[in-house]
Amino acid sequence: MDRCSFCGREKKDTNLLIAGISGHICDRCIEQAYSIVQEELGSTGEFDLGDIKLLKPKEIKSFLDLYVIGQDEAKKYISVAVYNHYKRLMQGDTKDDVEIEKSNIILVGETGTGKTLLARTIAKMLHIPFTIVDATVLTEAGYVGEDIESVLTRLLQSADYNVEAAEKGIVFIDEIDKIARKGDNPSITRDVSGEGVQQGLLKLLEGSVVNVPPQGGRKHPDQKMIPVNTKNILFICGGAFDGIERKIANRLNTQVVGYNAARNTNKVDKDNLLQYIAPQDLKAFGLIPEIIGRLPVLTYLDPLDKEALKKILTEPKNAITKQYEKLFEMDGISLNWDKKVLDYIVEKAVEFKLGARGLRSICEAIMIDVMFEMSFDDTKELTIGLKYAREKLEKTNLKRLRAA
Repeated sequence: MDRCSFCGREKKDTNLLIAGISGHICDRCIEQAYSIVQEELGSTGEFDLGDIKLLKPKEIKSFLDLYVIGQDEAKKYISVAVYNHYKRLMQGDTKDDVEIEKSNIILVGETGTGKTLLARTIAKMLHIPFTIVDATVLTEAGYVGEDIESVLTRLLQSADYNVEAAEKGIVFIDEIDKIARKGDNPSITRDVSGEGVQQGLLKLLEGSVVNVPPQGGRKHPDQKMIPVNTKNILFICGGAFDGIERKIANRLNTQVVGYNAARNTNKVDKDNLLQYIAPQDLKAFGLIPEIIGRLPVLTYLDPLDKEALKKILTEPKNAITKQYEKLFEMDGISLNWDKKVLDYIVEKAVEFKLGARGLRSICEAIMIDVMFEMSFDDTKELTIGLKYAREKLEKTNLKRLRAA
């Protein structure tokens, strides 16, 4: 009876059995062999670290400008950090024993201002391993949730398990504010997803050899650990730090004494207190001093005004309006927007206080009926007017769009 020469399955137990000169192979073994070949070819080094094109900070910022509107201060910090990271990778052995240390970054900005978008855009242009991880799912080892080492597991996966490439990659840790210390009051319960995670991140941020489980977590105790040196991994952290403006305002007020100092406080821009952020504000918010010291570069993202939101809606390469136009173009329909509609969408986004993320929610509420009905008739051109947009948005449950 014919059977697979690799796994021993009989012909009746397979979907396909291919005959060779002196044996057979089934469809399952073919699929498994293909995945092994792909994995081995990938691990040989898709990332050629010796052939990195060194981009100047202005060139990196110019690329970011194509996708992200405004936020020049944050772009400048990230561009310089990435440029210096590239130089660190190329440094090699030096005669004067001067070793360039990495400068991990922390980005502070309101929701919807572009922290994650900056990270994703950087990922598009990089030729070294890059990954984005969410700090909200991290817990101390032994508790339900992802272990801290899973940060490096994601980086290894993005590098196709090429350890040498992963050790020179970049990690963006999102929602870093969600692991802030829950309070200063002593408690009988452990802060396993707050201060405990911060303590665990210390060795990753500064640089040490960490044993990483390739399948993630300690749920597979028999798996072989992969040692990864984090010395040359650049960490960029981002968080909304909701309410940190109050910490900044308190600090600015406590530093004023006397008439002249009071006059100086009048110069403070109360609409954008984040521009005055300092490490002590992060400490007051709940980050431990050790982790703040390992994130030496601190920068902020400006809150988005109407002008910035209008540009975000129309100007970037992947602007929201361009995405809808592309969708309709695929159905042979030319989509146009009345200028008053764009202003209306921006006004509502400011009202709901959801930043750039709110623009998509509002556009979706306006366009859902059009996309449902118009793609299947003989319409060749479509213009979205103000009356129609207002009517559709008012029918929507606006409460679900508003900020809590």
